[in-house]
Amino acid sequence: MTHRLEDVIALFDGLFQETFSTRLVRGGDEPLYLPADEACRWHRVIFARGFFASALHEVSHWCIAGARRRELEDYGYWYLPDGRDAVEQRQFEAVEVAPQALERLFSRASDLPFNVSVDNLGEVEVDREGFRARVEARAERYLHEGLPARAAAFRRALTAFYREGESLEAALAQGHRVLSGVAC
Repeated sequence: MTHRLEDVIALFDGLFQETFSTRLVRGGDEPLYLPADEACRWHRVIFARGFFASALHEVSHWCIAGARRRELEDYGYWYLPDGRDAVEQRQFEAVEVAPQALERLFSRASDLPFNVSVDNLGEVEVDREGFRARVEARAERYLHEGLPARAAAFRRALTAFYREGESLEAALAQGHRVLSGVAC
């Protein structure tokens, strides 16, 4: 199966554009979440450089963010670029476990490989395998305890489209069934 950005965008927008006034947007060098404003009536989940994995990762952050956070640019979180010290790296990894666990589930649903991102090319020694194990454990916990409603709907649509060969319309219908009756 070919993994076209237009398809993952159509799946996301088809599920969340009307229900949550949110669109998935191909961006430039850095990902960003922008809430609706005077210039644009849609909230925008902007993924980096047209990378499919970046789209899945940014959607995972959006699926975790609560209503209040979704009103803030980048959900109101801090971000430190490469070169974090050991304490900053531990803080980064602590907040990245859950979204990367969802990204792992979205990647699997899309029939794509998943690689954790420690996102630090600095001088600090990073325990990539330890982080990977925490991400995998969190993904398993999601599977046993349940995913957030938006994540469950998106995962269902991805699975239907990429793994089960359903049409875009049929995959969206399955995602909408997961969303129906659920307060998010």
